[in-house]
Parts: sequence; C-alpha cells; structure tokens
Amino acid sequence: MGRQDRLRPAMRWGFLLLLAAAASRYGLRHGWGADTGVVLALAGVLLAAYAINELGRRAPGARFAAVLVAFLALVLAAPSFALVAIPLFFVGLRQLPRRAVWPLVGLLTGAVVVAQIRLADQLDPSLVLGPVGVAAITTVVFLELDRQNQARQRALDDLLAARDELDRSQREAGALAERARLSREIHDTLAQGLSSMNLLLQAADQEWDTEPGQSRAHVRQAAATARENLAEARRFVRGLASPALDGATLTDALRRLCAATERDTGIPVRFAVVGTVAPLGVDDEVALLRVAQGALANVRQHARARRTAVTLTFGDQEVTLDVYDDGTGFDPAAVTGFGLTGIRERITPLGGTVAVESAPGEGTAIAVSLPLREAR
Repeated sequence: MGRQDRLRPAMRWGFLLLLAAAASRYGLRHGWGADTGVVLALAGVLLAAYAINELGRRAPGARFAAVLVAFLALVLAAPSFALVAIPLFFVGLRQLPRRAVWPLVGLLTGAVVVAQIRLADQLDPSLVLGPVGVAAITTVVFLELDRQNQARQRALDDLLAARDELDRSQREAGALAERARLSREIHDTLAQGLSSMNLLLQAADQEWDTEPGQSRAHVRQAAATARENLAEARRFVRGLASPALDGATLTDALRRLCAATERDTGIPVRFAVVGTVAPLGVDDEVALLRVAQGALANVRQHARARRTAVTLTFGDQEVTLDVYDDGTGFDPAAVTGFGLTGIRERITPLGGTVAVESAPGEGTAIAVSLPLREAR
C-alpha cells in the first residue's frame, strides 16, 4: 500500500471523529432544540457531500467545491465545527491542482480564524497568527513531500524504462550470440563435411569407370561423412557437445579426426600428445576439437600441404593445441574470413589465447591455449 493510500483512510476516520466530536460538543453546550437540529442537518449535508466526494470518480473540482460550501455553511452556523477543516485541508491539497492550493489554504484558514474569534471572549492575536502559521507550515511540508514523491515516481519510471531497455538489449545480444554460435558450428562442421563429401564424390565420379572399387569406397566415405554431419547438426542445434566426443576422450576424437583427414586427402597427418593428460571441461573439449576441425579443413581446401602435424600439449597451467602444415601459407593480417574469427570467438570467452604464424610460401602454424580448470 502506497503512502497516499495509507493517508486516505486516516483522513476519512479523522474527518468522521472530528465531525462527531464537534456535533456532540455543540449538542451538550446548546441543548437538543431546534437550532441544534439545524446544525446537525448541516453536519449531515457536509457528511453526504464528503462521502460523494470520496466515492466519486468524475469532476473532482466540483465535488470538492460542494464539500467546501457545506463546510462554510456549517461553520457559519456553528463555529465549533472549525476543526473539521484539518482533514478537508488535506483532501483539497491531494485532490485540487497546484494553482488552487494557496487560495484553498487561505479560505480554510480564514474560516478557522473567524470561528475562533467568534468563540473567544476577547480578541487575541494568537487566534489569527496561530492558524495562519500552522496552515503555512503544513502546506509547505505537504507540497515538498508531494514534490519528492513525484521525483521518486519519475526515478522509478526511468528505472523501469531502463530495465525494459536492458531486457531488450539482452534478448538481442542473446539472439546475436546464438546466431554466432550456429555460424561457427556450421562453418566448422557442416560446411567442412559438405566440402569433404564433394571431394569424395568428385573422386568417385572420375574413377567410376576405371576404378569401380575405389569409387564405391569414396561413396561409402561420403555417406559416412553425411551421417556424421547429420548427427553434428542435431547436436549443436540442441546446444550439446560434439558427437565425436560421445564415449571418447578429446585425444581419441583428435586422433580419429587426423586419421579421417589423412584418409580423405592423402596428406600425412601426424598426431601427438605431450605431457600428462589432464581433465578438461566439455566446453573446452568441444572448442579444441572444433578448432582442429576448422584448421584441418583449411589445410585440405587451401594449403596444398605435403604434411601436417597436430599436437595436444598439457602443461602445468594450460593445454595447447598446435596445428601445423607446410603448405602455401598466407598473410594473417590480410585474412578477413570467418575461420580465424570463429576460432577467436570460441577460445577468448573461455579465457584462452590464439596465435597464428604464417607467411606466403612458408606454411601455417595455429596455436590455441586454454587454462586448465585447476589454474582458473
């Protein structure tokens, strides 16, 4: 419940108590004759106008004006009802526009001053200065609290707007990250698999008449590659690890990858493990395997290498994957393709580093390093 919601019932009860107290006081002092009946009737009119004002939803200015007229008539008839001005004062401040605040304060304060003078035996300056001072202080405090409340509401609205903008940005960032993930997976798996199948099927077509046995072997290899890529597609869409790692270690998966590359291309691919094998997280294993797949695919498609070496080295603080070929090489600064970018996007979020050494005619060496879990 907000501050204004708590203030409203308090003012309602205060109005009822002060009205009942003033009516009782008037009846006890003046008896219960005809004049008292008129005063109580006016008090009933005020109560009805107040109830309509509190329950109504339209024309707040007209509703409160009716309350004000009923109050002034009642105070004119019975000055002892002047205390009812206190809850009416807060109702008017809450309900009327700012430009009407000070006229309202002046009118209610004047009514209270006149009522006190009528009730007093002699004129006392405190009868004027007291109500004026209290009204001025109360009004300034109320307006300042209202200003602070509006400032807090604006800050809350700005905060909610900023949160909505942050949520939208996070959704967009998540969508971009997912698209980048799928792009890397497609480049490192499906695209490379399709390229391999294309080469195998081209070789089968060329040898179809002269080497039917070899052609059938190429076709079988292409079919096996297609099955592997289908499994890859299903897995990375679900965000799971590579099927090449199902029931196998990273070293086993890399060894099979090197053997398959050598079988498909005829390029010798040497694989070696250096150091004591340490446990790696699934994300680390998938990243290293994908890097090896992408690097060997580049060797197959572009390098025209005579030999290739893949080395997995476990140190005290990190694990390093090196892929080297003695092919044509390239200028790393001039390359803008997705391959190297995809490698960096895989390794950097895992806290790793990527180094590429190459030059035209001098081969290529790619080294990626990831910190071991114990060293993170």
